Amino acid sequence: MNTKNYCIILAGGKGKRLWPSSRDNKPKQFIDFFGVGRTQLQATYDRFVKIMPKDNILITTNQEYAAMVKEQLPDLPDDNIVIEQVNRNTAPSVAWGMLKIANRDIDARVIVSPSDLFVLNEQAFDDNVNTALDLVGEHNVVITMGVKPTRPEPGYGYIQLGEPTPTKDVYHVSSFTEKPEREFAQVFVDSGEFYWNTGMFLSNITTFIKACEKLFVELTSLIKEKLRPEEVTPPNLLNFLTQYYSSFPNLSIDYGVLERLDNVCVMKCYFGWADLGTWHSIYECLRRGEDDNVVIDSNVILENCKQNVIRIPKEKLAVINGLEGFIVAEHDNVLLICKKGDTSGLMRKYVNEVQMKFGPEFI
Repeated sequence: MNTKNYCIILAGGKGKRLWPSSRDNKPKQFIDFFGVGRTQLQATYDRFVKIMPKDNILITTNQEYAAMVKEQLPDLPDDNIVIEQVNRNTAPSVAWGMLKIANRDIDARVIVSPSDLFVLNEQAFDDNVNTALDLVGEHNVVITMGVKPTRPEPGYGYIQLGEPTPTKDVYHVSSFTEKPEREFAQVFVDSGEFYWNTGMFLSNITTFIKACEKLFVELTSLIKEKLRPEEVTPPNLLNFLTQYYSSFPNLSIDYGVLERLDNVCVMKCYFGWADLGTWHSIYECLRRGEDDNVVIDSNVILENCKQNVIRIPKEKLAVINGLEGFIVAEHDNVLLICKKGDTSGLMRKYVNEVQMKFGPEFI
């Protein structure tokens, strides 16, 4: 187990695309969504603690969820929880985590990961991550982990493979397209040149700190104004970030790395991945039962029902007849029944409409 390997797990999202099961007061990463005995955050932590020291795992979140992180990961030192005072998306919080790691070990190699990974082959995942960490330890490059698409999923990001590098299965990134229309996603899949973006990025600390000049162009001049060249050190940059965090742009790490940086490569990975962030992707990825229904940790009686995805509270029983191609999801004070499909935009629309008409207690 290499002590220079670190991980930053992103756990500050609202998970609105899985409403009503994912709610503002307890989003999907803090839920045992699939009834396996561990929340998605805990499962992701368990996955990384097998391949690096637990003290080398950091969690980024916001003030609202900090207590849940501490409750679900009681062994995690307080200093390993990066708590945003203001929500600024994932790139600033990753920068904060990287600088905290730099204060410990300037030679660290870091993987950034979402908190809601779905991995089919755990051993392949371990092998791919360790290989990629070794690569960024030896080369000043940012690596994103890509998996071959199995369907034209419009809710995912697509990375186009460019020229191959001397390392097997590692290519320069040619282009990146986030959430394309289904017809374009089909073209990408058919071409064989595009891989799904898993949202996992790896870099050594020095490379990432240099990359921040391109990620946060707007703040580079302010840093030069406030700090003399010899003062641009990890401790001083960390103090600067803490003081001026609200001035950072609302930038996702995916967009920042894949659109703003030059030295980015994609590694073909084989661990079987899915972003289970939408009801549609859950239906596509999980094992289907009789008549192609996906029932998630729920008690149901189904008759003449096909191609549905259903999740209701364990203490309730649903009897459903004659339903085909629907989402049925209940949590607390909300029941959702809607046609199954690409519902990302639809969920956001419902969340906004419900909040305006009925108040935040339903969100």
